[in-house]
Amino acid sequence: MSVRYYAGVGSRETPADVLLTMEEIARDLEVRGYTLRSGGALGADTAFLRGVQDFRKAEIFDANDCTDEAMELSGKLHPAWDRCSEYAKKLHGRNAMILLGEDLQTPVDFVLLWTPGGKVIGGTGQAIRIAKEYDIPVYNMFNSGWVFDWHMDFRELVESLVKGDGLLK
Repeated sequence: MSVRYYAGVGSRETPADVLLTMEEIARDLEVRGYTLRSGGALGADTAFLRGVQDFRKAEIFDANDCTDEAMELSGKLHPAWDRCSEYAKKLHGRNAMILLGEDLQTPVDFVLLWTPGGKVIGGTGQAIRIAKEYDIPVYNMFNSGWVFDWHMDFRELVESLVKGDGLLK
């Protein structure tokens, strides 16, 4: 059985109730055979990581992990790359690694995140742009009802992935 990945990322401003849901989702996905990829930042990233029970089921990338190839890829998709500091470029590059793997050839099945107002902003916005470029589904938990409805809708989605129904492939 091949390893299945999802990206769990989001804003440092993610509300407490959503952070708790992210932890619960991470536990549920791990049981179903998924490995988390994230960045380890405060807020959403940390919440997903807190939900992981077996840390062999988590790949956490930080700015120092960023490769030149990941930075180059990210730079092609960022709307103001020339205004980013070197550190910001590395953070954006690590987003490429979160979504596409260290080799940039092993994409996640989907991205779970929360952004303020559901907007494409900040580092999480860069993750959304990368996902869009690579046709990776993005689920923004800001959207109304997510905190309460994820049990039904998201579990059905995950079940179809685990069964290999190909819903997201």
